Amino acid sequence: MNPAAPTAQPHILIVEDDEVIREATRMALERYGFPVSTAADGLEGLETFQAVRPDLLLLDVMLPLLDGVGLCRRIREESQLPILMMSARTDPVDVVSGLEAGADDYIVKPFESAVLVARIRTVLRRVRVVPAAETPPPPPVPAAAPLTPTESAPPAPPASPVAPASAVAPAPPARTVRSLDGMEVDTDSMEVRVHGRLVPLTPTELRLLLEFTAAPGIVLERSSLLERVWDYEWGADTRVVDVHVQRLRAKIGAGRIETVRGFGYKLRRPV
Repeated sequence: MNPAAPTAQPHILIVEDDEVIREATRMALERYGFPVSTAADGLEGLETFQAVRPDLLLLDVMLPLLDGVGLCRRIREESQLPILMMSARTDPVDVVSGLEAGADDYIVKPFESAVLVARIRTVLRRVRVVPAAETPPPPPVPAAAPLTPTESAPPAPPASPVAPASAVAPAPPARTVRSLDGMEVDTDSMEVRVHGRLVPLTPTELRLLLEFTAAPGIVLERSSLLERVWDYEWGADTRVVDVHVQRLRAKIGAGRIETVRGFGYKLRRPV
């Protein structure tokens, strides 16, 4: 375990049991300016995650002591940070297991460092929060010069009529809430509630739900969702979409998102 020093750059945790791959990936990411921590097995990965709280987890599927799928599930119990799975296998069961456990995406080994960095930056863009600009403090008011013995204070100006608070207080901005059959999506606070119950979603799940709630009743193709949610402009594995829809259904209600065979998915309108 080698926690990196505090920095403003996104901090990446690599959990990979193959030392050659682990160190080569670490050096490649550091060349791109990312601070990196590493772990060689699942249990060490969990300990390192709890110690450094990284911004993204790069997680191998096959790990000793605690495999990648198990570690992914453990982390999802307490965090919604982006998780990118690594696997040397393209077995559909292997890929789907990682996504069902809560991973946001996956990449197949071996990979070029530029491809990995592009995928990492894409995942990070989904969760990037731009801090509000700070309002500069008002300039200090200069202190009045003390009065001399021969001077007197100027007369106070006549009091102005005070308007009632309701007449001068600005109205709070209206919140943007998308309501649909007992589900509320607050696009300001990015919170989702189903029948009043707060539903925790990963950033990817939330972006997917925003696409559906922006167009209820309209069929959204898998390729379109890949481009709009995952920022993929090329043909990618549509299983990523399918598994995330399954995860979303499990959280907001299985009957809300309908499969349109041969096309994609749509959010059902209330009857």
